[in-house]
Amino acid sequence: MTLQQEAARKPRGVQHISTGRRVKDRFVQGLVYLAFAMAVVPLVSVLWLVISNGLARFDLEFMTHSMRGIGARDAGGGAYHAIIGTIEQVLLASAISVPIGLLTAIYLVEYGNGGRLSRAISFFVDVMTGVPSVVAGLFILAFWILFLGMPYSGWAGAMALSILMMPTVVRSTEEMLRLVPADLREASYALGVPKWRTIMKIVLPTAFTGIVTGVMLAVARVAGETAPILLTVFFTDSINNDPFSGPQMGLPLYVFDQAARPNDTAIDRAWTGALTLILIVMLLNLVARLIAWWRAPAKGR
Repeated sequence: MTLQQEAARKPRGVQHISTGRRVKDRFVQGLVYLAFAMAVVPLVSVLWLVISNGLARFDLEFMTHSMRGIGARDAGGGAYHAIIGTIEQVLLASAISVPIGLLTAIYLVEYGNGGRLSRAISFFVDVMTGVPSVVAGLFILAFWILFLGMPYSGWAGAMALSILMMPTVVRSTEEMLRLVPADLREASYALGVPKWRTIMKIVLPTAFTGIVTGVMLAVARVAGETAPILLTVFFTDSINNDPFSGPQMGLPLYVFDQAARPNDTAIDRAWTGALTLILIVMLLNLVARLIAWWRAPAKGR
């Protein structure tokens, strides 16, 4: 029997329903593609604008010189001091927030069991998620600098950034840990493995790739924050490799400072600073992806 004869023997209702489903499927698929295009167009336009304007000063001098001795209308200068500051501040913020966020997520998933303490922690994590970045900067400014009398420093900025990173790390890690099948935990318990060792050897390695992705989302969020850095790190045109002593520039603050100057050379430096910040975030994401790929459970390491 040919396909045409078989199709002719089918009830008309079945054919009509099948055609309608195909039409609906195509329609919804078109809506998905349209929504994707609407989301990508602004992203591509921003990237194109930053790249096209930032390449004007993207040279060796920009990467290896600071703004010390460069006047407001002078050409030249670079963002080396801001690049060093941003890398150190983000790394310090990650060193603070990642262990705390990871341990908090482990407690909520593995030990909390819906108790009063776990509910309170979840509530405060949700509150911290909606805290504006300027509030985190004001908190460190009031407590660390004004109350304790500590100086402006990259460490103060890192503490402000860590406040913004923690809720993202906690929530992303919590979701990844919940995705680990319970059968893996039960099989480990059946072999007599303690709970803490099951978490270290089974649960965390299984969720490692997702945890790294969540950490990089948190890093990408805080790397471009200006308000906390402005309030806690302050301005400087000089290179300061010590984040624990004295003002230290950051790339977001550098872009803000240069964009506020009314001349073309400063505007060019601002665009190049924005491009450099994007490249740093992309590089950190690439390194994190390579680490996650290398340490994936499928690799057997």
